[in-house]
Amino acid sequence: MDALLAVLTGVPLTLGVTVVSLAFGTVLALPLLALSLSPFAALRAVSRVIIDIVRGVPIIVWLFILYFGIEIAGSKLSSFGAAVLGLAVISAAYLAEVFRGAVGSVNSGQFEASRALGMTDPHTWASVIAPQAWRVAIPGYTTYGIGLLKDSSIASTIGVTEIVFQANNVARGGGDGITVFLLAGLVYVIISVPVGLLSRVADRKLSEVVAK
Repeated sequence: MDALLAVLTGVPLTLGVTVVSLAFGTVLALPLLALSLSPFAALRAVSRVIIDIVRGVPIIVWLFILYFGIEIAGSKLSSFGAAVLGLAVISAAYLAEVFRGAVGSVNSGQFEASRALGMTDPHTWASVIAPQAWRVAIPGYTTYGIGLLKDSSIASTIGVTEIVFQANNVARGGGDGITVFLLAGLVYVIISVPVGLLSRVADRKLSEVVAK
């Protein structure tokens, strides 16, 4: 029971790191998406280079760089801040690719039809392209979100007291290491499964809307 309680105390920070990182990563992915869809080859190349560099560096290296090597106004980032920033940057690179693939799946005729109706580009993107692309992006977005939930465990290496950090503390304190990590794994599953189910519900609802 003590081991379970210890693991559960890490849930709020695990969810906090995951949700905030995913939110910021989603926002940061949009400029990268815009660059990758630019008609100018140089801008597309810039997007490609940024994405490849970010994805090519292991998560733990980004976290160490941000936590140990970055100072703002003479102060280090907090462990939570470094974890969120690092995971958000990585999320942006991966999500930009998810969104690019989703936009690419929308029939080009949708753009032409919108122009024929006199719709502006922003209106076309907001009302026509984005809803269709979002439906396609949902499975990949959700899969990445669940992966990010698990990747948030790496934040324990810089002192974020999330699930794995708490499990480590129990194991090092003489507790049953196998049991506490099995409990930690179970908690991750309990959190992840509802997210996957909600993704399927959202996909079905959007499919019904598109069909109408």
